[in-house]
Amino acid sequence: MPPHVSADRSAAQPPGRGPVDALITQTRRLKGDMDAVRLGAQGDGTDPQGRWQRALYDLARHQLDDLDAHLAQLRDGPPNAPAARTAPAAPAHRRESLLSRVGSAEWNLLTDEAFWSDELHRILGRDPAAPALTLDELPSLVLEEDRPKLTAMVTDCLVDARPIDGEFRVVRPDGEPRTVHMMGEPVLDAEGGTASMWAVLRDVSELRRSQRAVRESRDSLQRQRHTAAQSEHRLAVELREAVLPQWGGVPSPPTRGAGSLDLAARHLPAATTSLIGGDWYDALEVPDGRTLLGVGDLAGQGPAVTSHTAMTLGALRGMAMAGTEPAQLMAWLSQLLDAAGRPALGSALCCTYRPDTRVLTWAQAGHPAPLLFRAGAGRRLDAPEGVLLGATSHAAYGQAEETLEEGDVLLLHTEGLAPADRLLGLAPLLTGAPTAQDCVRTVVAECGESGRDHEACVLVARVTR
Repeated sequence: MPPHVSADRSAAQPPGRGPVDALITQTRRLKGDMDAVRLGAQGDGTDPQGRWQRALYDLARHQLDDLDAHLAQLRDGPPNAPAARTAPAAPAHRRESLLSRVGSAEWNLLTDEAFWSDELHRILGRDPAAPALTLDELPSLVLEEDRPKLTAMVTDCLVDARPIDGEFRVVRPDGEPRTVHMMGEPVLDAEGGTASMWAVLRDVSELRRSQRAVRESRDSLQRQRHTAAQSEHRLAVELREAVLPQWGGVPSPPTRGAGSLDLAARHLPAATTSLIGGDWYDALEVPDGRTLLGVGDLAGQGPAVTSHTAMTLGALRGMAMAGTEPAQLMAWLSQLLDAAGRPALGSALCCTYRPDTRVLTWAQAGHPAPLLFRAGAGRRLDAPEGVLLGATSHAAYGQAEETLEEGDVLLLHTEGLAPADRLLGLAPLLTGAPTAQDCVRTVVAECGESGRDHEACVLVARVTR
């Protein structure tokens, strides 16, 4: 707490004019620079971000105006002091700025006299010729809900010798509300009792209005961004639902009499992001009797990557319907992503299964290999050569074959699901499960459906005959 001021203290002298004038010059130069920046950043006023920027410029300008006025008052000395009378008069508009913003007062507790500067009368909308209000009368100008705040500040100052530093709102006689910031201290007599109280009162209405405008425009900008994020999320979800097979997580997809594969799949969303990523799965029976199985993961989040996913799945299904082998299919998908208007990277795994021979033919592009479970054990299939989709214009992809047996369980997954060793540890449960859907439930129970750091997809194919 600052030391109490003695009643017989000597009057403070204004600082030297040279250093303060230099600060005033710097402040005015900064105001000019601020005005130039603000004019250069003018927008059409329709977007929340533009309104927020202009509100910040206005707030900074108000603060610089205050600094300019306070430095001028510091240079010229207290009102009516000899230094102020001998100093060159400030321009009329500057005097009005000072008079309307900062005032001073002193209340003598021994004589019950009050002394207000003309500036304070102007702030409170009173005639400078009218008598100053005493401390008992002052609350009559204050909004009713702010009177307890003023009373507490004055009481703490007079009784406990605490400095005053707080704000309250007043209503001028013309009905205009103003916000006033008050700072003051008690003046002690020789015995240490409170003889009087002095204060400096500053009209901060415009400053608070500017700060409120900044808050409101910032809140508006945040609401707009939140709404945009929600719309983006909803669009990504709808687009994903439109392109992923609708049988994921429910009984197997209908097949046209093949009957040799029992299929189930599940997409597991991430819990730590509101955006949709590029994980996908697919299964499709093609005209030559084979079944296409695929999983993949495109880099990125939101509608852009979901759009790439839709394009990838559309191309995958079209090429598979034309009888394209997995290795060639990977090569063409890579060229497609590399040539897209917004190139993308991704991993993928595609298999074709021929039910009459039970041969699985597959290729991969930087993706985890399929896991094969048989007779209570599991293993990772040896992966052929393959780089990420979209990584290079003319990548070559290898192709591998595996002959399956009745009762085998084939598990395809994206990288975010779980480490392969953890999944291989589920072999006894998966090979003993009666359906592919039961296998998926087992994997989800082990790997967690909620609270995930990354989204993931799992697709299970169980050989039934």
